[in-house]
Amino acid sequence: MPRFAPGQTLLIDADDTLWENNIYFERAIAAFISYLNHHEYSPAQVRQTLNGVERETILAHGYGLTSFTRSLVTCFKRLSPVPVTEEKAARILAFARSIAEQEIELLPGVANTLADLAARHRLILMTKGNEAEQADKLARSGLAEHFSSVEIVAEKDPPTYRAVIARLELAPHTSWMIGNSPKSDINPALAAGLHAIFLFHKDTWVLEHASVDPAPEGQHLIELDSFAKLSDLF
Repeated sequence: MPRFAPGQTLLIDADDTLWENNIYFERAIAAFISYLNHHEYSPAQVRQTLNGVERETILAHGYGLTSFTRSLVTCFKRLSPVPVTEEKAARILAFARSIAEQEIELLPGVANTLADLAARHRLILMTKGNEAEQADKLARSGLAEHFSSVEIVAEKDPPTYRAVIARLELAPHTSWMIGNSPKSDINPALAAGLHAIFLFHKDTWVLEHASVDPAPEGQHLIELDSFAKLSDLF
């Protein structure tokens, strides 16, 4: 029998929780580093520079493919010994475009588990990023029917979670955030008073890495390695 009674509210992350996402960015980054083919910097140093550029770009322009593309171009300009020609810019754009062209690949057990959970609980999609991009992914995923609400936010931090809790009138003692990112899904949700379930994904984006905070008194923090195991809890 499930551990928690019907009627819970489950806020569920999208990228790398419901479907694969970061692996496509990693492939594009690997192709970009190979194309840059820098003789002064190692691939690890190029990646470190790109990580720094992405942090800067996110602060100024948010998340999404447009922001990622901007980061690739900026990184190329900083490290390339030659100017970015139209041909080079087009090649860099192609790396980002390859991500947009990917089919939605649901993670194992997601489709059946969501349908099962939706029969007993209130499901809310809670994701950050570019609104149009995330809405398009959800539409193409075939999962939209399971969610009573969709929250696409610019950032996942404690104030954002508190705002969602207030606007949707959620009861924290029966509300959970479920996702793969300690930085965005787990720690800020716990700080906002929610329970949390950390779903480990081996390819979580490096900028989302963080130590998982302990759950405050009276809150639950559960770690799982499979989306399908949510049915054992709920």
